[in-house]
Amino acid sequence: MYKPKEYFIHGSLFILTVITTTLAGGEWVYGKSVIASGESFMTWEYFLKSMAFSIPFVGILLVHELGHFFTSIYHKVKCSMPYFIPAWLGFIGWPSIGTFGAIIRMKGLVNSRRKFFDIGVAGPIAGFVVAFGVLVYGFTTLPPAEYIYTIHPEYADPEFEGNGEDVLDFELGKNLLFWGMGELLADPDRLPVMSEVIHYPFLFAGYLALFFSALNLLPIGQLDGGHVVFGLFPKHHRQISISVFTIFLAYAGLGTIRPGMPLEELMISIPLYVGFLYICYSRTDFSLQSKLTIALSIAAGQYALAFFKPEWDGYQGWLFFAFLLGRVMGLRHPEVSGVREMDRNRKIIGWLAILIFVLCFSPKPFIFS
Repeated sequence: MYKPKEYFIHGSLFILTVITTTLAGGEWVYGKSVIASGESFMTWEYFLKSMAFSIPFVGILLVHELGHFFTSIYHKVKCSMPYFIPAWLGFIGWPSIGTFGAIIRMKGLVNSRRKFFDIGVAGPIAGFVVAFGVLVYGFTTLPPAEYIYTIHPEYADPEFEGNGEDVLDFELGKNLLFWGMGELLADPDRLPVMSEVIHYPFLFAGYLALFFSALNLLPIGQLDGGHVVFGLFPKHHRQISISVFTIFLAYAGLGTIRPGMPLEELMISIPLYVGFLYICYSRTDFSLQSKLTIALSIAAGQYALAFFKPEWDGYQGWLFFAFLLGRVMGLRHPEVSGVREMDRNRKIIGWLAILIFVLCFSPKPFIFS
């Protein structure tokens, strides 16, 4: 049983997250903010309209965490209620989605591979089902093409070519599922380009849900995907985790150092970058020499590839997440006794989770220029 204080804390964080994601949704979808003035000010009317983004988005996160929560209860593993993390940065002029997500804390000992698997896979699959439904609704109920003129009336001017100022361009990167659903379900005349999806609340909420699903399903360490790999491949999960992390890190930093950079810049960037890579492996059980060798090998490989393929770039936005995985969360999964294989149904669910990851993962989810 949970104490009244816990219900108050978790309930308050949830309500606050709904508010902050609504504020963020108003900024993305309608260009309205509570810190702006004039036509850009978010009125109560637009606050309510912005809930078309926040309610499905937070709802998907809630279902995801409840999947973990109820499966933990089923297996008699003590855990916290979902913690929602509100994070609206509009008051300092920074873009945000209103939250850093939600988590539950495991308070009891998980002494079984099957329990780890069930608890880990239940969240992303539950959230994915709801996200899929939200996207089906969003793609099949797209407003007329003229809807975008209510957000950007300047687009209606045939002579409009921008305002001539340096502005921040932003668009969402495609993933296989989002692209495929758009092709199959949407009216082509109404389907927005990826730079305008942020103005369609159900599509934007669904896209972010796919992003978080893919993030959680990375087969690394103690992420949900790590639990899946731990269940499916009991003898090889450590090697898989390290290998996937190394590929992920190598892709993320591609282009960070390249031959075309000035020599004085390279002399500073290379040692700092190699040091960063070394830190990302600091919680592994490799020797100091092995960690340094891996860091130098990744940096050298990226530098050489940039020489032959200078147009290839990774996604440096992943570097911070890689740092969190390697230095804070760690790449190892807690061990349990025994290596008994999963039953057939669990294996099917595990491979389904891997398929969901492949369909939802976007190499460059948020593109700024």
